[in-house]
Amino acid sequence: MEIHLQITGTLLIVLAFVHIIFPKYFNWEKELQSLSLMNREMMWVHTIFIALTVFLMGLLCVTSPQELTGTAFGRKIALGLAIFWTVRLFIQFFGYSSELWKGKTFETIVHIIFSLLWVYLSGLFWIICF
Repeated sequence: MEIHLQITGTLLIVLAFVHIIFPKYFNWEKELQSLSLMNREMMWVHTIFIALTVFLMGLLCVTSPQELTGTAFGRKIALGLAIFWTVRLFIQFFGYSSELWKGKTFETIVHIIFSLLWVYLSGLFWIICF
């Protein structure tokens, strides 16, 4: 299980750094212009904090796999992570319109890859916490 946590941690750290390209990839300079200043800045701040949270989850998995699997406190943290990633999995299907990916090869591949990643993360942390 510890090797799974270290792999997961590495994936999460990479995912956190992928957030750096979001503004350019999603053309935020143009796309967010119609929003109020508050909403524009909330997009930036929330993205930074999501990236930071994902990075810290990854760092925890890489540096403390024994503690997550071998202590009661670690299993409580795993429970929180299981809930977090399970909610993210549901949002993948119910929070985003399928119009964003259906019929689009690249977007469909990304949708499938991330769906599988959320299943893996959810399952891993649920297994750990029980």
